[in-house]
Amino acid sequence: MTSLHGIRKIVTFVDDTLEEGGRPTSRHIRMAGCAAVIRNPWAGAGYVDDLRPGITEHAAALAGILVPRLVGLFPDADAIEAFGKCAVVGVNGEIEHAAAMIHTLHFGNLVRIGARGDSFLSFTNKRNGAGGAIILPLTHKKSELRGSRSHFLTLEFAIPDAPGPDEIVVALGAADGGRAHSRIGDRYIDMREMGVDQTGKPLPPS
Repeated sequence: MTSLHGIRKIVTFVDDTLEEGGRPTSRHIRMAGCAAVIRNPWAGAGYVDDLRPGITEHAAALAGILVPRLVGLFPDADAIEAFGKCAVVGVNGEIEHAAAMIHTLHFGNLVRIGARGDSFLSFTNKRNGAGGAIILPLTHKKSELRGSRSHFLTLEFAIPDAPGPDEIVVALGAADGGRAHSRIGDRYIDMREMGVDQTGKPLPPS
């Protein structure tokens, strides 16, 4: 796969928000995605007990192709503030085949390194036909800021001819900011208002 073997096409998608709620944004907010349409390596093999050999063969090489392309849609990696991942398997495949491509450190660590983040990557993994929605939930790339509601974002696009029945779409998404005009507060405001922590336990007296 390092020589693009098994990849039918690579698609990029860019969404620049200039105005929201009738108000211009303080700056253009970019969400971008990069997706590879690949042949499902387990297609036609029936039920496979151990998916690890396919994961180790393909996941890192695939991340090595997608990550530079995604980062290249921004001025540099430091401009990225939020990220996420998605895999969509075609109708002949298992959802586990989609999950196998993205739920591994062979894939995720290269994303974090390339985007200069350290957080858990939000994700979707599902089965769909050609033209189905590719949905990328994004959260802040820094673990200490992952709960920042301003950076709870969703990037969505579609590829009209993918995934084919024996294909997988593997996608990465990123954003260079949070939602335009974010103003819903955070969990700490909620906890003060409700008098409980995020597990529902009463807060100690101040």
